Amino acid sequence: QVQLVESGGGLVQPGGSLRLSCAASGIIFGINDMGWYRQAPGKQRELVASITSGGRTNYADSVKGRFTISRDNAKNTVLLQMNSLKPEDTAVYSCNAVLTSTPGKRRDYWGQGTQVTVSS
Repeated sequence: QVQLVESGGGLVQPGGSLRLSCAASGIIFGINDMGWYRQAPGKQRELVASITSGGRTNYADSVKGRFTISRDNAKNTVLLQMNSLKPEDTAVYSCNAVLTSTPGKRRDYWGQGTQVTVSS
């Protein structure tokens, strides 16, 4: 059974920083892309940032220059460093991983989500 466990959310003032962490555990033969998505109340879920197994990154325009995604392939973890946070960054952030847990079968796995609130 594969699990993605997130940590690091919370309440922060505008301009502050938070770091989200997500660790994948269970029977894992390989992880392809990992990423972070967010969903604010009344809005659709959107991609925040993603990273390939080779380290190539992709960011939403709204977070470029403020957020940094990284991963540790040996530990099956992905991090999201969020700086210069704005109130519009408030959302539930969820970790995603495309991985193989059963030989020959690759699929999406999701974490449970962690709340990030940016408010004074």
